[in-house]
Amino acid sequence: MVRRKTGLLLAALISAFLPLGVAEGQSINAGERPASTNPPFATQTVAEFNTPWAIALLPDGRMLVTEKPGHIFLVGQDGTKVELDNVPGVAASGQNGMLDIAIAPDFATSGTVYFTYVAPSDGGDRLFLSRAKLQEANGRATFAGSKVIWRQTPGGGGGQPGGIIAFDPEGKHLFLTVGDRMRPSSAQDPKQARGKLLRLNLDGSAPTDNPLAAKGGVEAETWTTGHRNPYGLAFAPDGRLWLHEMGPRGGDELNLIQEGKNYGWPLVSNGDEYSGAPIPRHDTRREFAAPAVYWTPVIAPAGLAFYEGQMFKQWQGSALIGGLAVRALVRIAFDKDGHPDEAERWAMGARIRDVAVAPDGAVWLIEDSKTGRLLRLTPKAK
Repeated sequence: MVRRKTGLLLAALISAFLPLGVAEGQSINAGERPASTNPPFATQTVAEFNTPWAIALLPDGRMLVTEKPGHIFLVGQDGTKVELDNVPGVAASGQNGMLDIAIAPDFATSGTVYFTYVAPSDGGDRLFLSRAKLQEANGRATFAGSKVIWRQTPGGGGGQPGGIIAFDPEGKHLFLTVGDRMRPSSAQDPKQARGKLLRLNLDGSAPTDNPLAAKGGVEAETWTTGHRNPYGLAFAPDGRLWLHEMGPRGGDELNLIQEGKNYGWPLVSNGDEYSGAPIPRHDTRREFAAPAVYWTPVIAPAGLAFYEGQMFKQWQGSALIGGLAVRALVRIAFDKDGHPDEAERWAMGARIRDVAVAPDGAVWLIEDSKTGRLLRLTPKAK
């Protein structure tokens, strides 16, 4: 607990003194960088899945892996797979289906797991957040007492659901990304959950200290506004919260998240419409928070994890991001003042959907395909 409180204090101090370039001014374009074909790691294939979407590491070294068509597996480091029972049905098409999964801060004693998915509902398909207890017996695994604790309001929309989960360092609150569901204007509508980052209590209710708690409804849950397609969310070792999201035609973003900020979508972007029509840039509207890093051309970021471990000591504190469009693993490094920039990019030969860092320091990846592999990265032998 001392470490967690220290992290939050550091985050507050860093945010207070950061130059405008990180929070709301000048952005760094990571641009088009060649991917190295000589990475510092060896790659081991551990298992294979049908369109895997997310990884959640368990304290005992095993992991939970979701498949977008609607399945969740308990997976050993040797590749053994047990499919979970009592998993809800999903609306699996395009980017929708079974999405993220995360273990509760008190998982070691409670066995509680949180997961997101898009499912049919009145008013159109909705993004749901549920929690359940992972139970095992006689070689089987199941979700017991599964309960929906949050649902997208209003329902409906296309792809770009978001659905990424992160817990704050103190383990008291849950942050949830909600994409614009391909309805861009909804990201600026305070009455709609689309295009927002939400901050919830662990039971799905709205905390009383949220910026707009007194307003009730979606507004009471909202932490930040103006997001397009957020598929990465994680707290850094210093306690700061980072989110990445896919831009349109250019302008993928890595954002430092600050309470109550509006990140501008679709009123500003560092990319353009797919038709080629221009979108005003962030520097034309300083009331909107600009990304710390953006990518034009895009990398299509997916998955975000901060490295803390002993296997790759040179990566300490770095952010690792999967690249779908660039078929690569991207490392973001931070300078002494906390400013991020892309440091390295390694060709993986496949779309990388999620990234996780194990307690032993190994890095785990999943590929985004119907035969997507679960990969374990360890340092190359010298």
